[in-house]
Amino acid sequence: MKIAAIDIGSNAARMQISSVLKDGKKITFKKVEYVRFALRLGMDVFNNGRISYESEARIKKLLTVYKLLMELHEVDAYMICATSAMREAENGINIVERIKLELGMQIHLIEGEKEAELINNVIVEVLDTKKTYLHIDVGGGSTELNIYKGKNKIASKSFKIGSVRLLEHKESPDVWKKMHQWLDEHIPVDADVIAVGTGGNISKIFEMIEFKTDGFATIRDIEKTKNYIAKFSVDERINKLQMNPDRADVIVHATDIYTACMKWAGAREMMVPDLGLKDGILLLVYKSLVNEES
Repeated sequence: MKIAAIDIGSNAARMQISSVLKDGKKITFKKVEYVRFALRLGMDVFNNGRISYESEARIKKLLTVYKLLMELHEVDAYMICATSAMREAENGINIVERIKLELGMQIHLIEGEKEAELINNVIVEVLDTKKTYLHIDVGGGSTELNIYKGKNKIASKSFKIGSVRLLEHKESPDVWKKMHQWLDEHIPVDADVIAVGTGGNISKIFEMIEFKTDGFATIRDIEKTKNYIAKFSVDERINKLQMNPDRADVIVHATDIYTACMKWAGAREMMVPDLGLKDGILLLVYKSLVNEES
């Protein structure tokens, strides 16, 4: 069985095709294809409130490619989710309807809370039952914060701040204060908090940190790596550090969100599992297939 997940974010759109492997009751998803393309819808929406004609054309071309790849891989089922930029665009629903009509592909516009829930379903598997965690997921347009006591989520909130929003200076002026206040109110008193970071930017930061202990990085090393990157111009990040252009201009902004939340929560270290929204979508697709068969 093969399934696929497509995540259309504010910065990039990703598709992952996975084989479903069964070992007794254990289910794993083996990646067989992964494609990422920088649509940068947030540039349109956060500045002009709508997705441009040119961006809509690129979405359709990209989804046509994704559709062909899924046909070649003989995918059994898939799901497309779009997050902050497309759900905020005044013409987002119209574009969804045109794509359904022209390509036969249904895009689900999901709210921040649903986005957090889908990620939660896979993140919870890597958490220790005896510890307190702050999960930080920074996208192009929004940041999802989730607090866990063991494997139980005790609080969750979506904030309109993300890497592309910061790049374009379109964040709400009081959003930093609201995040700080929310964490003060919901982080358990005297808890030894461990941060969990998801998203492409923190994964890149994590990759660049030389010394990691058992899959963890300290906030000091994260900030040190961010400051090192910040010394380079965007062109130098692309050519010397070999970053993708759509990563090079937002990575410092995204890291500022991660480290601010860690400081406010009192988290000294972070784990960065290779998990995200696409993995949550894959799990949902698989469960839907199982329910149909039963």
